[in-house]
Amino acid sequence: MVDLYSGTPSPQNARAGVASLEINGVAVDVASELSYDATPVKREYLVGQSGLQGWTENIKAGFISATLRDSATMSQANIVNIGPVSVIAILASGKVVAGSYLIATEVGAVNTAEGTFEVKFEGPVMESST
Repeated sequence: MVDLYSGTPSPQNARAGVASLEINGVAVDVASELSYDATPVKREYLVGQSGLQGWTENIKAGFISATLRDSATMSQANIVNIGPVSVIAILASGKVVAGSYLIATEVGAVNTAEGTFEVKFEGPVMESST
């Protein structure tokens, strides 16, 4: 059995809130909604007329996504054009989420009223605690 916690969670430590993000070593402004999925497989039940008959397990890509703050020096269009990248997120809890050779699969339109746009990078993603 796999342990969910590597130690005892403490109510004294931050669990959510501030986060930082780097794309190819360059810090970008995270406006909100930093999220990730580091699970390497997707499982689905096989359901037949006689009941549950097991499950399937397939490999899937992980992701790191966020709503970024636009700036005069950032090019939203270049996020797609830069090709495979390394992305590192550092969370308030101290957890580090990282992926290498990730590609931008979704880049949203820039909301000029807020100066934000959404981006999603997919590929192999791992998480580690500090």
